[in-house]
Amino acid sequence: MSKINQCQLCERQCALTFHHLIPRKMHRRTYYKKHFDKAQLQQGVMLCRLCHKGIHTLYDEMTLAKQFNSLQQLQADSSISQHVDWVRKQKIAP
Repeated sequence: MSKINQCQLCERQCALTFHHLIPRKMHRRTYYKKHFDKAQLQQGVMLCRLCHKGIHTLYDEMTLAKQFNSLQQLQADSSISQHVDWVRKQKIAP
């Protein structure tokens, strides 16, 4: 489901997608079942497709779940920041 608003990483006004901060693939693992409740597992951020795709291209689900499970951690990463800087320069598809 897409919604037009502002991407929480690049801040462009465009259609957005929901990014789970702890990827859904990790939700069934024992560690995440024991240490996080359902509400925590469902937390996420709204991102444009380019930012969302870039995050999943740069890091696998396990790395995202362990190291990048908050918006602040995503924003602080140099590789993601470099990708976001590139995204900001891209035209928004109609």
